[in-house]
Amino acid sequence: VQLVESGGGLVQAGGSLRLTCVASGRTLSTYAMGWFRRAPGKERESIACISWSGGTTYYKDSVKGRFNISRDKSKNTVYLQMNSLKPEDTAVYYCAAGQFERGSLNQNEYNVWGQGTQVTVSS
Repeated sequence: VQLVESGGGLVQAGGSLRLTCVASGRTLSTYAMGWFRRAPGKERESIACISWSGGTTYYKDSVKGRFNISRDKSKNTVYLQMNSLKPEDTAVYYCAAGQFERGSLNQNEYNVWGQGTQVTVSS
């Protein structure tokens, strides 16, 4: 399976963006999915994840209530809706897939990664 992210860009603080991750080559139906990000000079961190069924989600504390992860199996797509964006959300955002049912914020459990999309939030 290959993953391609899109939807990043430049937005003012308080604004919103929706990131999209489209899979090709294989259905994502049996994959848990996650969104991760790497800010300049920092290590990659976990943001949100969703189980293969879509029934379970987990979020990093700093994005709870602002970000929402969802998936559309019919479109082989996962989304990350980001609201109330802050300058500290500036990073390259990656989606990843792992062949397990539950959601997980453990990056090591994911074995397929996209190339990333840049999100820049201006103050």
